[in-house]
Amino acid sequence: MAVAAPTQGGDSNSASQGKPSRRRLLIIVGIVAAVVALAWGLRWWTVGRFVESTDDAYLKADSVTIAPKVSGYVTDVLVEDNQAVAAGAPLARLDTRQYQASLDQSKATLDARAADIQRAEAELRQQQANADQAKAQAEVSRVSLQHAEDDVSRYRPLVATGAESAERLASLVSTRDQARATLAANQAAARSAATQIGATQAQIVQARAQMEAAEAQLNQSKLDMNDTTLYSPLAGRVGDRSVRVGQYVQPGTRLMTVVPVQTVYLEANFKETQVGRMRIGQPATLHVDALKGTDLHGVVESFSPGTGAQFALLPPENATGNFTKIVQRVPVRIRIDTGPETRKVLLPGLSVTVDVDTKSATDESKRIAAENRHD
Repeated sequence: MAVAAPTQGGDSNSASQGKPSRRRLLIIVGIVAAVVALAWGLRWWTVGRFVESTDDAYLKADSVTIAPKVSGYVTDVLVEDNQAVAAGAPLARLDTRQYQASLDQSKATLDARAADIQRAEAELRQQQANADQAKAQAEVSRVSLQHAEDDVSRYRPLVATGAESAERLASLVSTRDQARATLAANQAAARSAATQIGATQAQIVQARAQMEAAEAQLNQSKLDMNDTTLYSPLAGRVGDRSVRVGQYVQPGTRLMTVVPVQTVYLEANFKETQVGRMRIGQPATLHVDALKGTDLHGVVESFSPGTGAQFALLPPENATGNFTKIVQRVPVRIRIDTGPETRKVLLPGLSVTVDVDTKSATDESKRIAAENRHD
């Protein structure tokens, strides 16, 4: 019993010393919690309340579908799946034999039309010479007629006085009449030659029009020939490649897609209640699910001209039947500011959580509110 008494006294002293220690610990914890809460509150007041966030955001790229403009059998596929290609790189080729034959035929038709023009121009020159000859003959006939008429006028008084015989006058009258007939014939020939010139000139105009049509057909044949090789319109990577050698394709058949992975952008769908203070040029922080622990930065680039529902295949018709209000979402395009190494792993379709700092629009929001205030 003498030994137990001192032991109980020692436990009582230890308990009394432990209470102040726990109290100080609780006080410290309370102070730390208050400091943390104050810091968080200050952070929220200065930054957090201006940040709008959404996880309805996905990476996108303006991909291009590769489709032929002409039909034919595929003879060569020059790229593999997921291959990087430069702008203007050949992707596939079609059989060129029928288009080469059409091109040769178009060239031959053009040569024939050119020969038609040359022949018509030669005929025109000949007809112009014939017309000049006919005019000259008509002029000779006119001079002959004038001479014959002068002879008749000179001999008629002589016959009346008996100085010349009537047979001589009759011969001169016959010569005059023949000269008149010859003049009429030559004048008709001159008019006919002039008419032939006009017809030939019309033929030349027609031949030139046919030559222009042949040139257009030749150009179309060249285009068809060039279109047998499909080129990449932009730099990117090949995806969704479905074309195979020996496949028959029609114009518009989807063969593959070129994705410009170096120009990937973000499309974030914010609620309509979040975009009131959102403006172009505001900074954004991006959290890509595929890049855990890495924050990317971007800038608000543009806003959709309508909510997503307005561009749906079947837009909602809220004026019929019962109505339930649903918060709409507005697509916002965000430019990603990052280097080429990071862009190698940014693929269209990846999920992203985005935070947009709207603090820069505070003053503007105040002005809008003041503008619409009614005193």
